[in-house]
Amino acid sequence: MSFPVTRPRRMRRTEALRRLVRETTLLPSQLVAPLFVCHGANVRRAIGSMPGHAQLSVDEAVREAEMLASRGVGGVILFGIPAKKDPEGHEGYDPDGIVPRALRALKQAVPDLLLWADVCMCEYTDHGHCGVLAGDEVDNDRTLPLLARAAVVYAQAGADIVAPSDMMDGRVGAIRGALDKAGLAATPIVSYAAKYASAFYGPFREAAESAPQFGDRRGYQMDPANVREALREVRLDVEEGADIVMVKPALPYLDVIRAVAESFDRPVAAYNVSGEYAMVKAAAAKGWVDEDRMMREILTSIRRAGADVILTYHAKDFARKAS
Repeated sequence: MSFPVTRPRRMRRTEALRRLVRETTLLPSQLVAPLFVCHGANVRRAIGSMPGHAQLSVDEAVREAEMLASRGVGGVILFGIPAKKDPEGHEGYDPDGIVPRALRALKQAVPDLLLWADVCMCEYTDHGHCGVLAGDEVDNDRTLPLLARAAVVYAQAGADIVAPSDMMDGRVGAIRGALDKAGLAATPIVSYAAKYASAFYGPFREAAESAPQFGDRRGYQMDPANVREALREVRLDVEEGADIVMVKPALPYLDVIRAVAESFDRPVAAYNVSGEYAMVKAAAAKGWVDEDRMMREILTSIRRAGADVILTYHAKDFARKAS
């Protein structure tokens, strides 16, 4: 019996050999952990659909960020839960709102941790949509100055990065112009460039208390069937000044991540969203899957598809295992 000269199994025999030739690296520094910040003190309000996560008062957010930084996680992105909501989401751009308060505290406590600020109106409006309304539709152009105002407020409060997630046309250009005018030309913009109207956002809407009070967001978020449109959205955001472009969600859109990474000379971020996280946690709680292996495989697949940065609710668990 003859045997093949080439035996790929040789390099799979031991973990040391597999590690030696591993093509895709996954490090805590490549992950960004979302935090949900709320008013009050000593508040850690568990999020039922996202085990291991909670709405956090600023003092608790500081403790969480210190722990994440000690484990080498690359950054945190903040989502605010306001004291009061209104049709134009005023707390979203109030210098004394919950996100600016948290940014100032975090910058003082963990100055080397990258602080991202999500820029959107959905958590702050009483109707739950991502901008101000004209009748039953979001008014794109009336929303732009409010998003730009919020981005400036967050950068002034200590955000290292602002990340508009609203999917309004022209928002990156409006934010870039406002930041530059305010003397914040060094603040990068991470654009949620290809954000799909996804069923995977459900747990987030519980966490951020941001579910639309009527209708849905398909009039401004992308149709899940489209790839060429995603590339057009990314190109427009790059032309308007985006420094990093994001695809959201991640797992159902690995092909989009790959297409974006191959088509543009910008770093690519991907958001491993709440529904993706919740499915792993639910299956693990039933004993159906190995949670740690599944988490690593999912995050590695996102990196392998072309993401340079991953926003993920698994960041704490992954960093704990990696440390």
